[in-house]
Amino acid sequence: MTLLSVDHLVKSYGTGKVAISDVSFDVNKGECLGLVGESGCGKSTLARCLLRIESIDRGSITFKHQSIERLKERRLRPFRKDLQAVFQNPTAALNPKLKVKDSLLDPYDQYKQGLKLRHFSYTSKDAFVRQLLEAVELPSSLAERYPHELSGGQRQRVTIARAISIEPALIILDEPTASLDVISQGAILRLLSDLRNTLNVAYLFISHDLAAVEQMSQRIIVMKDGTFVDEFQSDHLFSEGRHPYTKELISIF
Repeated sequence: MTLLSVDHLVKSYGTGKVAISDVSFDVNKGECLGLVGESGCGKSTLARCLLRIESIDRGSITFKHQSIERLKERRLRPFRKDLQAVFQNPTAALNPKLKVKDSLLDPYDQYKQGLKLRHFSYTSKDAFVRQLLEAVELPSSLAERYPHELSGGQRQRVTIARAISIEPALIILDEPTASLDVISQGAILRLLSDLRNTLNVAYLFISHDLAAVEQMSQRIIVMKDGTFVDEFQSDHLFSEGRHPYTKELISIF
């Protein structure tokens, strides 16, 4: 079932630069779609457009059968519950003045009206936080700590726990391992894969790291200079039919 459908999306800036040029794609329920390309090709701009952080010039964004590209914030709010994000820099994503437990409780507090959880149960604040920390393989003792008291990998696990706390249908992962060391990168990728299977959540996994994208994704889209140049099943990465730019990426990973 199609969860997110993007058709002929165009995004430009006042300088005249076209950041995204007429891209179309779908994300299906429960799958991981990988989006790979060099820094500056438009991947993160696309993520911000999908999250409605930035407006678009033309095209449509359909999420759960509803066009959301022009919705005002009040009407967009119900869809935000089902469309969460994890960004590259977990330090910037977490409020330094909030303890871990308060950051984890924030999405639930915002969207609890009418919220029906299938995998987590909200019997008390402390129990809910413990479940979330356990889901991302962190000890419950971290609930009382502040972000600066955690390692980079731990902070990213907290942002992942926050994203899954209200059981969204789709999480946009924008370079989620780029700021981590190699060991932490591998652990986070394994965790994300396990969570996708457990929670049946879909991912749009955005990265410049082709090896990570191949590991995580069922399908891969290759982006260059604001447009899509290649799309294929991940097990066809090394086929002869790949675009020359895809082959160039393969040669350097």
